[in-house]
Order: sequence, then structure tokens, then C-alpha cells
Amino acid sequence: MRKWIMAAAAALALTAAGGCEANSVERQESPAAEPVVAAPRPTVLADEQVPYTPETLADNLNVPWALDVAPDGRIFFTERPGSVRVIQQGRLLPEPLITFPAPFISEGEGGLLGLVVDPDFAANHWLYVYHTYRQGGSTYNRVVRLREENNRARVDKVLIDRIPGSVIHNGGRLKIGPDRRLYVTTGDARVPDRAQDRSSLAGKILRLNLDGTIPADNPFPQSPVYSWGHRNPQGIGWSPSHGGMYSSEHGPFAHDEINLIEPGGNYGWPVIQGDQQAAGMKAPILHSGDTTWAPAGMTFVTRGPWQGRLLVANLRGEQILNVALDPGNPSAVQTFSVFYQNKYGRLRDVVEGPDGSLYLLTSNRDGRGDPRPGDDRIIRLRPGR
Repeated sequence: MRKWIMAAAAALALTAAGGCEANSVERQESPAAEPVVAAPRPTVLADEQVPYTPETLADNLNVPWALDVAPDGRIFFTERPGSVRVIQQGRLLPEPLITFPAPFISEGEGGLLGLVVDPDFAANHWLYVYHTYRQGGSTYNRVVRLREENNRARVDKVLIDRIPGSVIHNGGRLKIGPDRRLYVTTGDARVPDRAQDRSSLAGKILRLNLDGTIPADNPFPQSPVYSWGHRNPQGIGWSPSHGGMYSSEHGPFAHDEINLIEPGGNYGWPVIQGDQQAAGMKAPILHSGDTTWAPAGMTFVTRGPWQGRLLVANLRGEQILNVALDPGNPSAVQTFSVFYQNKYGRLRDVVEGPDGSLYLLTSNRDGRGDPRPGDDRIIRLRPGR
């Protein structure tokens, strides 16, 4: 099947750092394969073609990374240096929900990353977060469950730990799927071969029960590994029409990917990238060709004018991908456009709220951006213009 590939665009010219946003020592050579052929460039939507009205919900933030909305309307989000913050009734509360002490660390791409609210939050007040820490001279990541009460929280339980970490390639996205399982993305932590080692937690998408135990129906017995062969996956989402699971992933020197995730699937890193093929390995449904997106958080729109669309925040690309999938074929892309190109700078996450609003998290203070007055921000997109 022909893969859709974005051609290089002048506004997103390839830089030395590429999709991994790391230095040249991270480059991995792939085996010989058919050359990548560029497909037509995506449509670039003008602001007036976007059927949402943007407004700043919170500003002067410190590298917001992930966001989720509780049933009571409160918005919880992480700041990478180590705090979970709260927006209540449209106002950013001055005191954090929790700030993590040592052995927590925030270095490079590591720190306080993913967050998701428990589906039964109204009853149990649990949230889940992913963070980096140092132990015995080594860097790791772990997932912990928090218990919230009156806008304060404490660590209730460590669900999984000793996920390999580094200054780059930590993964870090948390989502709870339609099956009420917790999904965790992990990067290769700068050691590419870990992605092809199923005994390692690095370079994977993990699947856990909400208490941290391993689901009996995971693809590999007694293993949290759900899919493998990933370089640095940063987003997860499920199609509202057919339930298929998708992820976004940083490639080496461009070749960033959108993948359709299958249980037990091997997504090829570091053996293949882009449209390259190898026995037993899966190619993406969409990749960036020689252009760098650095795709991060993603969401499927479930209501409103863009119902069914897959939106993906881009860091280096400084835009949002807008992907329409074929309703009859979950691995086929019908149309592909981008919007808000260079409007807000680096974008770390896009999340749909329960009322159909979209939330964008900028990441201009992460050491790689060009901070603007008021950065970083959470921008709410209200349906309609």
C-alpha cells in the first residue's frame, strides 16, 4: 500500500537536529531499501479556515507537557520541571497540586511528562503521571498514581519503574484507552537496540491495568509490552469510528511517523524507518519524508466541525497536523493538512475537552524554542468562529 509522505516545505526545512531534536551522534543508518518518493504537499490552512476561535487560557507557564480534564471541569496539567498545576473555573491556581522532590530530576527532555485522569476520578480522585528520576547514578522513568484532595495531591502508588531514561528519548505519554487500560509510551533512551529487545521497557508502548498489574490479554505473557520497535513515541489516540489505536513518533533526521498500533506489533526502529520494509516489521501509515515535524501529543476529535479528524501537535514543525482517515480502511489517509503553522511556536500537546474545545500546549521555554511574551501558554480553541 502506498504511504503518504509529506514533501519538504520551505517553512519546515530540514535542520541538522532532525525529528529527534538531538545531535548528529544519534543518527542510525538503515539497511538499503527502495527510495522514498514524496507525495503531494499537505494543504496549509489559513486561520480563517480553522473552525475554532482561539483564546489564551493560561500563560507564563514553565514548559507545560500534558493536560487532562476532570469530570468536575478542573484542568490538570504538568510542567516539565516538576509541578502538576490546576485550572479551576477558568483560573490558574497559584499553588501546584504537587511538586516532586528528589530523586525526581528534570534534565534535557526528562522531567515531569505525561498525565491522565482516572475514568472514575469523581469517586477515587486518582491521577497518573510519568516522570524521570535518578537512582544509583542511573536515570530512569516511572509511572505513579496520585491521590488528589482539595487541590493537593500525594503519591499513592508506584505502578511501574526503572524504565530506562536519558537526557533525550524518554517517551512519556500516558493515556487510558477505551478498554480502561493504561498505555505508556517509552523512548529508546539513546540506546536504539533496546527498542528491539522485548525484555527492555525502552522503545515500547506499555499496557497496564490501572493498579499497575499486567493485563492477562497482553500480547506477550506476563509482559507490559504492547508494541515495540519504537524510537521516541510521544502521542497516543483512538479512532472514535473504529477504535483503532494510533501513535506519533520522532524519527531520526526527519522521517517522523504516525503509526497504526497493533498488539504485539514491531515498528522497526532502528532497523527500518519511513517506507522501508523488513519481514515482521510495520511501516507507518504516514510519515514526514525529509521534513521534520517532531510530532508530540495527539487527539481524535469526537464532535463538532472536525469530527473524526486526527490532530497531532508538532514541536519542530510548529504546527498542527490535521489528518482525515478513510472510514473503511484504518491504515489509509484520505486527506492531510496543517494549520497554525508558526503561529504559536512549538506545540507539545493537543487535547479535546468534554465540551468539544481543543487545548494546545506551547513548548517555547523548553530550551529549543524562541520564547515569546507570555510563554508558555495553554490555548483553548472554542468550536465556531
